[in-house]
Amino acid sequence: MSDYQATLRRHRRLAILRHLERCTEYTSNASILVDVLRGVGVTSTRAQVITELAWLHENGFVENDDRGDFVITTATERGVEIAQGVATHPDIQRPNPRSRGV
Repeated sequence: MSDYQATLRRHRRLAILRHLERCTEYTSNASILVDVLRGVGVTSTRAQVITELAWLHENGFVENDDRGDFVITTATERGVEIAQGVATHPDIQRPNPRSRGV
């Protein structure tokens, strides 16, 4: 895998977790995630999103409910910590610091 592809994969994983962190009950679905990733400049196929959701699940960052053509995913506490930058994982891009405002 090229360095670019590895970087893109790490960014895709972070973008998924950050979106879930912002969702009610930390839950979304694969189809919406395809659009979300496109919106942040990480154009991804549905197959790529499903692959990343499986990887995130295997590593304890999300729980997936596969209903055939419809995959629902929910971030775990660990996934939310990664999205917020409280915890890190070498295969997920670390988020940029967010301004906190005063």
